[in-house]
Amino acid sequence: MPEETVHESERSRSRQALATYFRRIAKALGRGEPVPVDDAGTVTVDPPAEPELEVEIEREGDTVSLDLEMEWTEEEGDVDLDAATSKATFEVYADAADEWRWRLVHDNGNVIADGSQGYADRRDAENGIESVKRNAPGGHVVDLKNDEEPPEEGGSNATFELFEGKDGKRRWRLVHDNGNIIADGGQGYASKRNAVGGLRSVKSNAPGAAVEEVDE
Repeated sequence: MPEETVHESERSRSRQALATYFRRIAKALGRGEPVPVDDAGTVTVDPPAEPELEVEIEREGDTVSLDLEMEWTEEEGDVDLDAATSKATFEVYADAADEWRWRLVHDNGNVIADGSQGYADRRDAENGIESVKRNAPGGHVVDLKNDEEPPEEGGSNATFELFEGKDGKRRWRLVHDNGNIIADGGQGYASKRNAVGGLRSVKSNAPGAAVEEVDE
């Protein structure tokens, strides 16, 4: 049977992003769960307990490549090219001031995140969504109340900050390394546990969420 490529993707990644990607793979392998192949988790593989592993380093001119390859027969493990990964949708809309905004709405109707600001151009709002999709899954979580700092290794280019609002409720915001708030929960929670549960929903649902324009 001729060789068939069923999925392929290529882009530059930072060392931190690579660490986050490999941790997701390692966690899934350790739990015996389907392994996400792409960042959004829309493509997964379910390898057997003991697949063949090949590690190869090649040098071609001044370029060095590291190839990691797992191999198994098709009957030993499944490939899902249309994995259901998100129970939420990014809604893009124009507000009363004709500024573009976005919110992440769970299938149950709850708004689990929003962009916390308006944009003059719809493309800027969509760029904000893409930043959340890239950074939310690997974002470290720190509690500002305890003066916590994010680890230096791993993670993404943004950090989930837990903090206490003026109303005494626990809240969260996703802060990019450049200092910009790229998402927040839009509500207060009675406990830290509930706030963490809210941001975890964003972590799991943002990457694969569809983007739709809606009328406000």
